[in-house]
Amino acid sequence: MGKGKPFLEVLASAVHEDYRFPFLELFAFLYALGTFVFASFGVTITAAGGAAQVAASANEVVVYGAVSSILSLPLFIFIILVFKNIAYGLGSDLEKGIIQTYFSYPLKRYTILTAKLVSALGVALLLFLGIQLSGLYILAPDLIVPQLGTVLLTYAASLSYPLLIAGIMLLMTLKLRRGGISLVVGLVLYFSISIVSGIATVFAIFTENPISLQVISAISPSVALQQYYGGLLGSFWEITFSE
Repeated sequence: MGKGKPFLEVLASAVHEDYRFPFLELFAFLYALGTFVFASFGVTITAAGGAAQVAASANEVVVYGAVSSILSLPLFIFIILVFKNIAYGLGSDLEKGIIQTYFSYPLKRYTILTAKLVSALGVALLLFLGIQLSGLYILAPDLIVPQLGTVLLTYAASLSYPLLIAGIMLLMTLKLRRGGISLVVGLVLYFSISIVSGIATVFAIFTENPISLQVISAISPSVALQQYYGGLLGSFWEITFSE
């Protein structure tokens, strides 16, 4: 028996467990709803402590604003789905010993883990990006296609921190062999970045020094992207694209 078929069997089993009815249908509906309801192609530039310093072109700013507008609710839903799959999907399999049944397949352990990750994260990511990108193309193809690089960059920056948390949760789940603790840690880390970013923004405004936001941007690039496309701090932080 080739290795391809056992891998697909493990993957199919994992997908069936992670996306039982009505989870897949519900999340797909919420992605589509958030994409078409919250889409906004207006330009909103706010600056603190002075005039806005926007380094991007007008079309790039509009596209960035459009992608950001449809990311709010769907991104949170995507995060909940991924956290659920890692904590209660993989974590439950490890805690109850279900993962041991997969060892009967002629597959190495890392291959089994890969199948579980493709189901928990890969399928969720494809569903999320597929619906969102399709929605953007339907709403404004003449604007989105020429600025596809800006679209992908915005998604990459917005997804980087949630995926970092997902990686931390995965390591904790594999180490502890249960998902409850990793889920709590993941939620705390996710919501804490908003609090820390707010404090760092206030600190940057009063000190007229963006160093605090630059540090946060190392783990959450969306902060730097907000300044590049929206002029978050005005002249306090004149960011370049290479930065």
